[in-house]
Amino acid sequence: MRRRHASGRGRDGRCGSQRGARDTERFSPRAAAAGGVSGGGSPSRKRAARARPPRFERQLPQQRRQALIDATIECLKRYGHEGLSIRTISAQAGVSVGLINHHFPNKNQLIAAAYRHFNSELVGGLQAAVARAADSPRARMRAFLEASFCPPNLDQDALAVWVVFWGLYRHSRLIQRVQRDTYRGYVRLLRGMLAERLAQARAPHPRRPRRRARPDLRLAAIGLTALLDGLWLEWCLEPGAFRPAEAVALCEAWVEDLCRR
Repeated sequence: MRRRHASGRGRDGRCGSQRGARDTERFSPRAAAAGGVSGGGSPSRKRAARARPPRFERQLPQQRRQALIDATIECLKRYGHEGLSIRTISAQAGVSVGLINHHFPNKNQLIAAAYRHFNSELVGGLQAAVARAADSPRARMRAFLEASFCPPNLDQDALAVWVVFWGLYRHSRLIQRVQRDTYRGYVRLLRGMLAERLAQARAPHPRRPRRRARPDLRLAAIGLTALLDGLWLEWCLEPGAFRPAEAVALCEAWVEDLCRR
C-alpha cells in the first residue's frame, strides 16, 4: 500500500495547490483537545469530534476482577468442568490470559473468588427477601422459603456451577475455606428465623398445654437445610416433578411440625 508523501506531491511529481496547501479543516488531536484551533472546520464536524466515544474504556481493578469472576461463573454454567480452562474464561471475558494472571495469582484463586461471589449472592438474596417481609416470624420464614424456590436460586444452569464447586471441595483448601466463611451467614440467618418461629409457637397461653424442651436449633437448621437442598436438587434435575409453591408448602409443614413438638 503506497503511503501519501508528506509534501502533498502527486504521483506525477507535481504539487497540487489544494493538497499542498494546509487544509484548514484538519488539525492535530492535541490542538483540538486543547481548544487551540479557531476558525477552521465546520461546526458539525467539531460536534462529531467532541461526541465521538473513546476507543477503549479503562476499568478499575475491582471492576475488572468482578468481570473475570462473572465470566468464570458463566463458563461453568455453559461448559461445566470444561469451563475451568483459563483460555475459555479469557475468551468469555474478552481479555488476554496475561490479564487474568495480573489480577489472580493462579486459577485456584480465581475459582475460589467465583465461589465466594456465587455463595454470597445466594445468601444476600435470601437476606434481602427476609428484610422485605412483613414484621412477623411466620412471614419472614415464608419469604425465605419462597426466595429459595425462585430465580435466580431455582435455576438448572446454576446446578452445573454447584456441581463443579462441590467436586473441588474435597481437594481444595481454598474452596473449603470459602465454604466455611459463607455458610456461616446462611446458617445464622436460618437459625435466627427458626428461633423466632419456635419462640412464637411456645409463647405462654392459658389454653395451650405445657410443652417439652425446645428442639435443638443446630439440628433443626441442619434438618431444614437438608430438606431445602434435596427439593432444590430434585427440581433442577426434573423441573416437572413438582411446582415451587409445593416445595414451599412442604418446608412450611416441616417447620409447623417442629413448632408443635
